[in-house]
Amino acid sequence: MGFARHARQERPRRALPVAGALLGAGAVTAVLVATSALSGQQPDGAPPAPSSTAAATPSATPTVQGTAPAPAPTTAEPTTADPAVLTILSAGDVLPHAAVNRMAQRPDGTYDFAPLMAAARPWTEGADLALCSLEVPLAPPGEAVTAYPMFGAPSELVPGLESLGWDGCATATNHSMDRGTAGVFHTLDMLEAAGMGAVGTARTAEEAAEPQLYVLERAGREVVVAHLAATTLDNGLPAPPSSPWAVTTTAAGETGALVEQARAARAAGADLVVVSMHWGTEYVHAPIEEQLRIGDELAASGQVDLVLGNHSHVPQPLARLDGGPDGTGMWVAWSMGNFISNQDSACCTMETATGTMVTATVTAPPEGPARVTDLEWTAVTVDRAGGQRIHPLHELVAGSRPDGLSLAPETIAARAARVAEVMAEPERTDPPEPTGPEPEVLPR
Repeated sequence: MGFARHARQERPRRALPVAGALLGAGAVTAVLVATSALSGQQPDGAPPAPSSTAAATPSATPTVQGTAPAPAPTTAEPTTADPAVLTILSAGDVLPHAAVNRMAQRPDGTYDFAPLMAAARPWTEGADLALCSLEVPLAPPGEAVTAYPMFGAPSELVPGLESLGWDGCATATNHSMDRGTAGVFHTLDMLEAAGMGAVGTARTAEEAAEPQLYVLERAGREVVVAHLAATTLDNGLPAPPSSPWAVTTTAAGETGALVEQARAARAAGADLVVVSMHWGTEYVHAPIEEQLRIGDELAASGQVDLVLGNHSHVPQPLARLDGGPDGTGMWVAWSMGNFISNQDSACCTMETATGTMVTATVTAPPEGPARVTDLEWTAVTVDRAGGQRIHPLHELVAGSRPDGLSLAPETIAARAARVAEVMAEPERTDPPEPTGPEPEVLPR
């Protein structure tokens, strides 16, 4: 399976129950109810209350002349524990076109995708929680690998992602049903076998009603992240009537079920709710009206901390919307573009060769709610002629020339300038570093 940033810990897994009903075919129609919190969970990391010290009572015994009286007892100042600070990273679409598959294929016919994405390893390994955007299903066992327009990726794609430090993926996209429910189920089976989380598609109605939960032990407390995902698009291939819950869908004005799922996750013990959205219009650099409406609805609910968007295949800006938990705002990445693909100006637009990795900073005090306190972007670009490999764009701008790189300096400069123009705020150029052990992936 290759290199992993830590050995995954085998620990008893605890489910946070979230009850639900069936999901509708055209939109999520599950109405979820909150259930009990984590069994036995205490406000982890809360500092002990300072012990009170009674005032000294004057002694009835006369003080011996020349001897100083004993000092009065003092009350120790309570110590203030530092908050836990951790990062959540996501990126653009994992979109293995035929050319990407060919470059990943070994002489024996198997596939190894990790070398194509290895330059991003410091970021995916460095994040405390890394959530990928898996746009395509895997080809069911015994069936042929396919690419555009009906994708069925090699099964080796998933262990390749895991080996680079990805902890889980959103799987609700316009291509989710490209290989039918068999593709949906096999994709989830492979993610589960790799020890990764997944949300947005499901094998049962009960699974569809559950968020994907990650537990991170940090600074003496547990931070529970609930991940949800939905798509507004289905390419005319909705989930079948027999399995309407196979893909989670939503639309502007129809986000109520998604909000209720977020509310139920919080009631069951989640500290943060992250929603991955597959929405918008391809090759458009700004959010369309539907994205804006859905973003406002999720922010106004007060239940969602962070929205991670994709589908446009080009970068779109970051924003902080009014609302969010406690009215402190909700962060959104409207679209992160492409992570790995075969797209550039030869097929589409120049900007499809780029995407952003976004790094959310989470601050979790010993007591009180965890909150997203910052959201930053880092551009990546694909070198199609240079082996379909992706590279952090700022490193190439700074003069790095990895072996096999085919991109001319003027191409690199043009791509970087365009991403900077779209994002309109400074780029993060230092990868995060893990602040604790691997997240525990709870079963759905």
